[in-house]
Amino acid sequence: MNLLAAQTLSSGEKKLYDLVMKYRAEKGLPAIPVSKSLTIVAQTHVKDLQDNGPSEGRCNMHSWSAKGRWKSCCYTDDHAQAACMWSKPAELTSYKANGYEIAYMSSAEVTAEGALAGWKISPGHNQVVINAGMWNTPWKAIGIGVYKNYAVIWFGHEPDSLM
Repeated sequence: MNLLAAQTLSSGEKKLYDLVMKYRAEKGLPAIPVSKSLTIVAQTHVKDLQDNGPSEGRCNMHSWSAKGRWKSCCYTDDHAQAACMWSKPAELTSYKANGYEIAYMSSAEVTAEGALAGWKISPGHNQVVINAGMWNTPWKAIGIGVYKNYAVIWFGHEPDSLM
């Protein structure tokens, strides 16, 4: 892991990163370099989720509130607004490629083990983590955010130029 990026991860985020990389290694997959840009996006989003939650009942955890330095986004289960989420890395950082997020919420403070377990039992989220199905293009960047009741991981197909 790049030292610059390692300095930006909390202990809970580092633990989640390590658990995800161990899981990927068990599947014969390579580690993904930590991206400073995608970590900034992830850390920003978990705080927005914790403080503001999805803004409307039909908006899911990939949504962004109107209470920050970003464009608000109501991400619905039909994925009609997917581009508003995918473009967040370019909107918030110098990472110009799309980013793809998986999100987890717990009624208690989230743990790295709980988040990974939740993603592993969700077929769609698990495919993102292990590059399966429509997500078979290798990831070249990853960002982690863990804050109170939320955990998110952002994945990218391009390396982060900040590294």
